[in-house]
Amino acid sequence: MLRITDEVAIADWELSETFTRASGPGGQNVNKVSTAVALRFEADRSPSLIPEVKARLRRLAGRRWALDGALTITAERHRSQALNRAEAREKLRELILAALE
Repeated sequence: MLRITDEVAIADWELSETFTRASGPGGQNVNKVSTAVALRFEADRSPSLIPEVKARLRRLAGRRWALDGALTITAERHRSQALNRAEAREKLRELILAALE
């Protein structure tokens, strides 16, 4: 579960992650380990957000919003899969917080 505020939390079933090899520097490790993460949030189907928040989230997401109503956040800055995963979740949290305002 991803807690956004005291009242809003995203259930685990609404999120899925895909790991790929990150581009850029990283030495030999970058060619062997899938550290980049693409976090997919089923925003349109989410019972956690009201329609007005979903509409604002869609505007804020721009190209990251897919035709099927899912929002994809990517993170590949770190060499660690865990750090990239945490960064992607934090980016999603910040985007939803902005849509809640």
